[in-house]
Amino acid sequence: MGAAASAPAPPPPPPPPAKHIFILSGQSNMSGRGGVTRHHGWDGVVPPECRPDPSVLRLGADLRWEEAREPLHRDIDTRKACGVGPGMAFANAVRERGGIAGAGMAVGLVPCAVGGTAIREWGRGEELYESMVRRARASVRDGGGDGGEIKALLWYQGESDASTQHDAEAYQGKMEALIKNVRDDLGLPSLPVIQVAITSGDARYMDIVRRAQLGIKLPNVMCIDAKGMPLNDDHLHLTTHAQVRLGHMLADAYLQHFTP
Repeated sequence: MGAAASAPAPPPPPPPPAKHIFILSGQSNMSGRGGVTRHHGWDGVVPPECRPDPSVLRLGADLRWEEAREPLHRDIDTRKACGVGPGMAFANAVRERGGIAGAGMAVGLVPCAVGGTAIREWGRGEELYESMVRRARASVRDGGGDGGEIKALLWYQGESDASTQHDAEAYQGKMEALIKNVRDDLGLPSLPVIQVAITSGDARYMDIVRRAQLGIKLPNVMCIDAKGMPLNDDHLHLTTHAQVRLGHMLADAYLQHFTP
């Protein structure tokens, strides 16, 4: 008798979905402290707007894509407990309203924010800045293929720069330099940047930082205002509910101003 026929080879795995990629950067209100208490860590509450979906992915600290779930920054902002930030609410809103899932695509989130950091720590050549650029570059590579396109940088930072008048007055120039540098280093001269005007920090100089954020007039740069949003008991970090609202505000800004 002849040799038995070999089993057919399994079909190759489907290619990874192309991604609309968003960089999440800044300090703790971007990485998320929603639901975090000083003595008990994160309460584990995930609002419906922040629930995971197979078409929403995150780039982990190991530069591998995985299904995104709260806390998004758990392996990036490791010095303190992370909770709910704006990223998942943003991603789900963009997925649902931007037609991404229906087109067989995915939303890719690149968490980069680190709590307690000042704008000077995000200058070109500094560890945080170089890590953000490295992660952004890695996000568009899937085994050497085209993993997608970076659509925007979402930035929430500035509370640490409200500590002194000197830092607050230097903020606008440093932020404008960061925008120029990241666009140059990623080869994306028109990269949309959506920043958040702070609502907490040292009251003596907070308004100087806010005026700087709201006063940036570079092309494709928007600022949404977090003023008046509810804060945790620490009077510094947005509550879970506020983070959901902020995520929707970021999605509104992106969909209204940066999509066809």
